[in-house]
Amino acid sequence: MPGVPVWRQGWWSAARPVASPNFGPRPAGVEPSLLVLHSISLPPGEYGGDAVERLFTNRIDPDAHPYYERLRGLRVSAHFFVRRDGELIQFVSCDERAWHAGVSVWRGRENCNDWSIGVELEGLEGNGFEAPQYRQLARLMRAIGDAYPVDEAVGHEQIAPGRKHDPGAGFDWARLARALRRRRPRLAGLDPAEA
Repeated sequence: MPGVPVWRQGWWSAARPVASPNFGPRPAGVEPSLLVLHSISLPPGEYGGDAVERLFTNRIDPDAHPYYERLRGLRVSAHFFVRRDGELIQFVSCDERAWHAGVSVWRGRENCNDWSIGVELEGLEGNGFEAPQYRQLARLMRAIGDAYPVDEAVGHEQIAPGRKHDPGAGFDWARLARALRRRRPRLAGLDPAEA
């Protein structure tokens, strides 16, 4: 059917592809079963520029802003980035292991990068997110759920407690659940009675 987004080797046609070199193979026989939500803006609290793309493609100039000095030599990525206006960018094939979670554990299983898909939302931890982001995120999560055995979504703060705090208190898990309707992975960010 023309116009319907499709998956090709882990790349979703509804996203703008910007290939990151920061990825590796998943362990043999491991498919993603977890979705990890993050938030990022560079510099913190500033939106709309290309700094996140530059970070994930190792092209950020550490001298361009005082905050960027702490990013010198950092090699990170995520599978997807959802901008404030809902634009969707994909950096790594979902068949590969993006470098987004760092030291992490969920339900006793370590190294969440090995078995997760990472989605960055343009925002600042603790602050709110925009309606187009929730719509695009729900659309993306439904598509991922159709293509991969992802059965749960968590925040970075839940898999790296004390070390990470994103997406933070400003992320509305209940709003995401409503946007997903009945087709959703379990959202660990909701209270158990709501999930």
